[in-house]
Amino acid sequence: MNNKFAVTRKEHFNSAHRLHNALWSDEKNTAVFGKCNNPNYHGHNYELEVKVIGVVDKDTGYVIDTKQLSDLIKEHVLDKFDHKNLNLDVEDFKTLNPTTENIAMIVYMILRPLMEEKYELKIKLYETPRNFVEYPY
Repeated sequence: MNNKFAVTRKEHFNSAHRLHNALWSDEKNTAVFGKCNNPNYHGHNYELEVKVIGVVDKDTGYVIDTKQLSDLIKEHVLDKFDHKNLNLDVEDFKTLNPTTENIAMIVYMILRPLMEEKYELKIKLYETPRNFVEYPY
């Protein structure tokens, strides 16, 4: 069996952030980011989908063990982001604006080196039920 399958693990985390470009004036930041530039931050209930694409292992019948995938996401992503202020508490965002696009890219950069090369990895991150990004695309 050489067909590829996609296995998706869905997780959830809550984080606060502020979208802000330190090189811009307050007026420009407000014009570009609106309420998302609130100096007191604001929060989201993020939904994270981690998709692993690969060939089914003939011995296990799995592409990847979803328990192992869940543990990997919890230890390296959820523990780092959940109930945190991304701007203040997460080193990755000290100099990177924590947009949904950048958060998804950082999640990918965290998980990709922890997974075997035989897997393709895709990240989908929902900031709201109607706004989401996918990385890489």
